[in-house]
Amino acid sequence: MSKKVFYRYNPATEEYERVYPSGRQRLWIMLRKLFAGILVTAILFVIIYMLVGTPRETALRDENTQLRTQLDILNRRLDASLEVMADIAARDDNFYRVIMGTPRVSTSERFSTANNEQRYSHLNSLRDAELIKDLTIKTDLLDRQLYVQIKSFDELQQLARNNRDRIDHIPSIQPISSENMKKMASGYGYRRDPIYGTGRFHEGLDFAADTGTPVYATADGKVVHAGWQSGYGNLVEIDHGYGYVTRYAHLSKFKVKEGEEVKRGDLIAETGNTGKSTGPHLHYEVRYHNTPQNPINYYFMDLTPEEYDNMIRQAENAGHVMD
Repeated sequence: MSKKVFYRYNPATEEYERVYPSGRQRLWIMLRKLFAGILVTAILFVIIYMLVGTPRETALRDENTQLRTQLDILNRRLDASLEVMADIAARDDNFYRVIMGTPRVSTSERFSTANNEQRYSHLNSLRDAELIKDLTIKTDLLDRQLYVQIKSFDELQQLARNNRDRIDHIPSIQPISSENMKKMASGYGYRRDPIYGTGRFHEGLDFAADTGTPVYATADGKVVHAGWQSGYGNLVEIDHGYGYVTRYAHLSKFKVKEGEEVKRGDLIAETGNTGKSTGPHLHYEVRYHNTPQNPINYYFMDLTPEEYDNMIRQAENAGHVMD
């Protein structure tokens, strides 16, 4: 850009003479250009700041995004942990405490922190307040349930020490050893009758096994029946006391007689194919106060967690009743 030059007409010489600005004018021109440059730079900076942000702000935004992702992952993990905790609580209430004959843990005790919204009001001012409140509530709930469950297990442990005799009389092992069992033929629940073709409730578990496979008492007790019974064929029935009775049906041989006292793990019979049966197997029942129970819940002494999980899957998928 060319520099502006100013001229002024001189009547005395009748000529245009070049006008040179004074020092003050030159200073003003320089300051005006400087201010204009500063103003343009400031405007550009504001525009860039609003549209792009500083490197630090960009880094903070990326960090916030990562934190939000981590919070979402933590939220899902807490949900999964709470589901596991719910399964443990259900097993504690419906199995362990039933076995020990003690009342269930009350819902109010397990979830005493769940409905106290006022406790979390101080989090409302935070960014992502709802997510943070949700995480805090779930964490407190999980902490509470873990605390209650530990206390429950401590109580059950003490009851177990005080009720060792009762534990000895509760069915708690498989009636056939795993190495002798071919497969789970049928699980507990409604199944199709193999003889009559009608639907009926199967009150025990069927274990497919070769004739002559050893059958063991699953708890201490007294043999109250060792003989033939319609439908069951050769049947051993053991009264364990405390409301528990077990039945072992379709046997080929008896190894005990009525009135005999037995211990958990004693040999009581051999499998067979007697009575209403479509093949060699053992039909096994657990009854509590004459109400059929799912025997799958009574193997807590001789199965690892992996074996127990496999047993549950077999029982759920076993749909062929053999008696």
